[in-house]
Amino acid sequence: MIRSMYAGIGGMKNFQTKLDVIGNNISNVNTHGFKKGRVTFQDLVSQQLSGAGSAGENRGGTNPQQVGLGSMLSSVDSVQTQGSVQSTGRDLDLAISGDGFFIAADGNQSYYTRAGNFYLDQQGRLVNADGMRIQGYPADENGVINDTQLGDLLIQSGGVTNPQATQNATLRGNLNAEGAVGSTRPMEFLVHDELGRTHSIRVDFTKNGVNSWEATFSREVEGDDGELEFEEFGASKQLDFTSGELRLEDGDDEDEWLEEMTLALGDAPAVAFTLDFSRITQFASPSNVEIDEVDGNREGVLESYSIGSSGEINGVFSNGEVRLLGQLATANFNNPAGLTKSGSNMFQASNNSGNPQVGAPGLGGRGELMVSGLEMSNVDLSEEFAEMIVSQRGFQANTRMITTSDELLQELVNLKR
Repeated sequence: MIRSMYAGIGGMKNFQTKLDVIGNNISNVNTHGFKKGRVTFQDLVSQQLSGAGSAGENRGGTNPQQVGLGSMLSSVDSVQTQGSVQSTGRDLDLAISGDGFFIAADGNQSYYTRAGNFYLDQQGRLVNADGMRIQGYPADENGVINDTQLGDLLIQSGGVTNPQATQNATLRGNLNAEGAVGSTRPMEFLVHDELGRTHSIRVDFTKNGVNSWEATFSREVEGDDGELEFEEFGASKQLDFTSGELRLEDGDDEDEWLEEMTLALGDAPAVAFTLDFSRITQFASPSNVEIDEVDGNREGVLESYSIGSSGEINGVFSNGEVRLLGQLATANFNNPAGLTKSGSNMFQASNNSGNPQVGAPGLGGRGELMVSGLEMSNVDLSEEFAEMIVSQRGFQANTRMITTSDELLQELVNLKR
């Protein structure tokens, strides 16, 4: 009787704990990135009344006789299943589709979260609602990512990108194979110097044979009368074709069609760039050679930004340049259920979670990012209410066990009257 009473008390405590976990789940049904808890039980040690007997020559074996002493908590699990994603339309709302956690730094302490409602502070740092700095791989002034060192991510409104001198330009198009010898196809494009100034370059393609053209180069200058005019510079370039394609002589390679150009600018540093002719053809169609690609730009101011599924933050500048500002990092664990909840939608690594495996989203088993959306709680209300009813009835049954044991003890006491 005493055993049954203490078993009932243990059961009540266990179901009370389960109700506490259920209450916490229901309370966080609308908490972004929340992972629900789950309680499991196990039986306590059983008291041995008699052991098992072996079978004899004339009689079979007997089973052990044991009386259980109640139940105890087996685990309070953190269920790390994916929650549904709610679209928000906000650029800095992010969700992870798959495994992984965002990384937030509070001083030297790292925290991990599935809640991706991020903001910018007064210095342009990417932070969460509590001001913890979201970690990633910063980019240098040239937009090159350093993926060996985590750091704060900056998206500074009004950020400036320095001018870059033109280094490469590529021409593409056709020169009319049926054009008369002596006919000319002019085209123009712009290059930038290291101060961001633009300079107009003209290339004149003059047909000087059945399958050959001569390219001459001019730059725009101010004439004596103050009017703009073009003056030739550099050496001309001979283009020879076979079956419509540029012809290489024996021993030559495709670098033959890369022309090193140097544009002298008086007292200012010259612009040295490579002009690529390799994409020019000569077929029986109108001449349409134009500039295909040219790098270099003037100074630009950050106007907008976007975040990709791999975490790359691309800044769009007023000069038309799109440059990497950084890349969000995520972390996954061998045992994410072993993480310790630390409040504010945050987790910390524990002795049983394993070390964080940090890298770009979408790689190494880490899920991709979903932009303009937030992961909802994975709490299922219908399941929680069903478990609540089961826990309530289990609690009531254990109270009845205590009441029944008390009545039996009362009858025992009443034997002496």
